[in-house]
Amino acid sequence: MLPNGSLDPQALSRLWERQWPECPPIAHWLRGHYPDRWIRFHSLPESKRYPDSEAEYAIVLDRHYTVLAELNPSPDLLVITADWTDTPAPTPPKWPRRSEVAPAAQHWQTLIERPDDDPEFRIYTQLYAETRPWRPGIIDVALRAVADDEIYSVILSPPDLRWLYHPYDGGADVILPTTAERDALKNRHRAWLSTHSSGL
Repeated sequence: MLPNGSLDPQALSRLWERQWPECPPIAHWLRGHYPDRWIRFHSLPESKRYPDSEAEYAIVLDRHYTVLAELNPSPDLLVITADWTDTPAPTPPKWPRRSEVAPAAQHWQTLIERPDDDPEFRIYTQLYAETRPWRPGIIDVALRAVADDEIYSVILSPPDLRWLYHPYDGGADVILPTTAERDALKNRHRAWLSTHSSGL
């Protein structure tokens, strides 16, 4: 963080490389690179994918905030969102909903997920980051947009990046500092796990 509260993109990149050297900040890659520290929770009973009512949205939000509170990002929550462009420049965005959900986020970095693609058809991942004072409810809009598949590739974390939380439409992937911490969190919320042997 800089003195005025804005993010230092280079410092954040260096911190990411120290904390998570095996994987760039691409949300859906995390579980594959850190399987021994990964756990997935489903956001609705019986692994239902999408909420259909306000009561189900309440369950989705309650599960997210329950886990986040136990992870304890206090005092601030780092919110990383993504967009995609046809050029290395961060505009024009393909998903304007991202800027609606996180209008204060600063551009962090540009990544190429598939560098072997034909350059004429290459898609660039634009990452944005911001910090928000942590409290339950602080990211309701973003979590509801994720639940509705309006945005994706969101990563939540404390500013020191000691753990990573990736909500998706149907649940959340959590990457913990150690396998023991992963197992403890898993045991506290076994009812929210997949019944599939892969954990997905």
